Amino acid sequence: MALDDEKQGFSRRLRDSLRRLSADASAPAALAREFNLRYDGTPVTVQAVRKWLSGKALPSQDKMRALALWLEVSAQWLRYGEGESPAGRTLRQEAPAYRADATWLSRKYEALNDAHKRMIVELIVALLRLEGKR
Repeated sequence: MALDDEKQGFSRRLRDSLRRLSADASAPAALAREFNLRYDGTPVTVQAVRKWLSGKALPSQDKMRALALWLEVSAQWLRYGEGESPAGRTLRQEAPAYRADATWLSRKYEALNDAHKRMIVELIVALLRLEGKR
């Protein structure tokens, strides 16, 4: 299979997986934002995501694994179309749409300046009040 065919196949599987999760497959900015919330590495750009969606580029292997985890498919299937397909999954893990590892969250929080740390704390306090937990 030629590399261009692989890129097109990946793009098609990516768009199909996004639609299956009711995510907007036509909005590279939204996809980049959602991906970056879930990926603990260098953020992807809107241009990179646009290339993924148009079949002009493939993500690196670590990004492919992060996409597969988010989209609840195997990385092998997402990249090559081989292995377990989304239709083959009968058990779906019930998990929130957004999860953040506590150590990752702590590292990101510590990287903020003091003013932004205060904003985060105020936001958390406000959300807890809204939920009646504080």
